Amino acid sequence: MGEQKTPGYGQSGLNWPAVAGEKPTRQRVVVILILLVTLLVAYLDRVNISVLVADDTFLQEMGIQGDALAMGSLMSIFLFTYAITNALLSPLGDLWGPRKVMSVAIILWMISCVYGGIVSSFTGMVVARCILGLGEGMHWPMQMKYVKNWFPPQERARANSTWLIGLTAGPALAMPFMVWIIGEWGWRSSFFALAALGLIPLVLIWFFTTDSPRESKRINHLELEHIEYGLRTEAEALATRAVADSNSDRENWKGFLLNFDYWLCVVFYVFSTSAWWGLATWIPSYLKQAMGFSWKSMGFWANAPYAAGIVALIIAGYVTDKIERKATFGILHMLGAAVGIYFAAHATGQVEAALWLILAVSSLLIGQPGHWAIIQKVVPAKALGAGSGFESCLGSLGGAITPMIVGYFINVTGSYMGGLMCLVVFCLIGAVAMITLWVRKV
Repeated sequence: MGEQKTPGYGQSGLNWPAVAGEKPTRQRVVVILILLVTLLVAYLDRVNISVLVADDTFLQEMGIQGDALAMGSLMSIFLFTYAITNALLSPLGDLWGPRKVMSVAIILWMISCVYGGIVSSFTGMVVARCILGLGEGMHWPMQMKYVKNWFPPQERARANSTWLIGLTAGPALAMPFMVWIIGEWGWRSSFFALAALGLIPLVLIWFFTTDSPRESKRINHLELEHIEYGLRTEAEALATRAVADSNSDRENWKGFLLNFDYWLCVVFYVFSTSAWWGLATWIPSYLKQAMGFSWKSMGFWANAPYAAGIVALIIAGYVTDKIERKATFGILHMLGAAVGIYFAAHATGQVEAALWLILAVSSLLIGQPGHWAIIQKVVPAKALGAGSGFESCLGSLGGAITPMIVGYFINVTGSYMGGLMCLVVFCLIGAVAMITLWVRKV
């Protein structure tokens, strides 16, 4: 995120004295690293339940041992609450600012973890997961708002790719971390540890960030001018583009709701998100119960797909910018996942199954950069927030029901085969959507 020469220093109206040899501060880099830490902790909270459903003591105390549908519902309940909250409470960021809203969200995470550590019934655990969904649904849109406020447009892709590393780093760290804590001190301790970890992003957000660069005491006039010049240039460009957009909200909404390419993106995103959360919920349990991994080895191999996913995401983001048809990686995204899940379900050896899961999870990341680029292209500028938010809500709802669907098929068939093959079908549906976009030269 190197500095670019910015015309108009001094236009901000702030009267900082000139200092010979002064260099711009890098406070926005600090902000993006804080967002990375925040998302990482958020994902630790999200996926801890994936490890817990592989722990016999937890299942016995919750009264759900052998009930795959109930196990899957613990992830589904969280995702359903998350989807609704994401859609309904994200405007709070415009009213209160992202710093306050994100701080409230983190406090809710911590409350959910403390409560989850003391409950003694399945119903109580469901309530804990709902509280977590409420907090995390408020958190995600604030990440976007921070980036919008703190980064000029020419730096946002790199900024987004930085904080999105938490998407895979969280699960990658969560698996061995949760396995270690549960193995040493029991499942309740995992919740208390997560509650304590929540203090880290809370302190960082509250004391080391501001809603906008102009409010920060850690930024000098050179960095501020660099950011604000980029924001002014963007505003002018959007104003020019807005001539092609309608002044009617109804017409702008019609601009994407009646766009066939938009709905192909929605189909892709819903089934991609469904496959992602289906795997995130069931990988630890599948490795331990179906493939016979020990508790210790399960932690390592459940972590490996997400570690590989970090590399895949970075490479795909770079290469996608170089190709014209952004749907290309979307096709590889879905077909790679389908192949990985299919052969993992039919694997006869432990390492074989784990390696195929690495392919599946890594594949489920590489189409995301191109997907969001297509959305930005097909949705009118004045409706971009509504169009992307609507799609995100539908994707989260798809992710919410999938763990239960997988659990249902596991119960009906008596093995993980049925549940995993359901995910293969989801991937193939998403692949058809992306192939259609590719044919349409999107």
